[in-house]
Amino acid sequence: MRREFLSGNRAIAEAAILSGLKFYAGYPITPASDLMEYLAEKLPSYGGIVVQFEDEIASINAAIGASWAGVKAMTATSGPGFSLMAEGVSLAVATETPVVVVDIMRAGPSTGIPTKATQSDVYQARWLAHGDYTIPVFAPWSVQDCYDMTIKSFNVAEKFRTPVVLLSDANIAHMWETLYVREPGEVEIIERKKPSVPPEEYRPYQPGEDLVPPMAVFGEGYKVIVESLVHDELGYYRQDSVTYREMIARLNEKIRRGVGYIYEQEEYWVEDSDAVVVAYGSTARMVYPVVKALRQKGARVGFLRLKTLWPLDEERLWRALSRAGKVIVVENNTGRVYLDVARIAGSARTFFSPVITVDPPKFNEVMEAVAKWL
Repeated sequence: MRREFLSGNRAIAEAAILSGLKFYAGYPITPASDLMEYLAEKLPSYGGIVVQFEDEIASINAAIGASWAGVKAMTATSGPGFSLMAEGVSLAVATETPVVVVDIMRAGPSTGIPTKATQSDVYQARWLAHGDYTIPVFAPWSVQDCYDMTIKSFNVAEKFRTPVVLLSDANIAHMWETLYVREPGEVEIIERKKPSVPPEEYRPYQPGEDLVPPMAVFGEGYKVIVESLVHDELGYYRQDSVTYREMIARLNEKIRRGVGYIYEQEEYWVEDSDAVVVAYGSTARMVYPVVKALRQKGARVGFLRLKTLWPLDEERLWRALSRAGKVIVVENNTGRVYLDVARIAGSARTFFSPVITVDPPKFNEVMEAVAKWL
């Protein structure tokens, strides 16, 4: 382990390389462009390839193709480009393709303010595409978190054969901080599960006990079917309710069963608090010192930071919030995670206090948002 001074985007790139990234596909978009530029310099020396495509549609589909060629793949974008990736992300869900998508949030709707940040892509990350599915979404709040959660994103993608979204924003992407960089062997790196049966017995979508099918890729001697239509275990298109029901149930259940591995939260002073503030990402960076200041004044306030936005471990979240008389959700949007927290903690004691700003939230803004409910 060594200490480095890096930006959030560079930390993502370094962690992706450590995780085994070999193919990056992207298209320039603020505030994600420098991630691709950094990888273009570094990744080839690790045996990887960086390709700038004509748009985000081509980028996500190329990353999916690379994954089916047997390498770990990633793309990165911001809100407008993420919108263009909707069909590709849906394809990755249906075909159970491991791929990491980094969304560096900026202000919207439409092109918004390219150089400014909000947290308005939270629902986009969760429900970008059509159909029934659950995509894991991680929200870092620091450069170190960008590094650690990128490794987690690759591990989850490979372990569960799923697209994963790393949801950063312009504030975190371009801040510089000291972080601890791991060396190979110092952190767990998960590889996708491979078939253990001979090619003639292989069924491309037959799950194991964990509901995740072993993944053969092109060139390994197995019959590989990458089917976007509703399909059976052999990968053949079926248009009946039984096949559809079984496929959709498994795609969602494999993630639900893995929630103990996927979900992470951090708790500060929660045990003895009358009120708990819930936040994530760059907004949480200012919630922490605000809560700390309130406690120094005698207020019994705690802070819970969500590191995983979807899926939520509802039982664990409930346990952390159950003792508080009030739960205050602070987000830089009009209310995304608040609705789920209110459902889990109880709407009567859950309050939404937005801090909507295109600049990094200020201490006084967050203090006012929290204090009005105490």
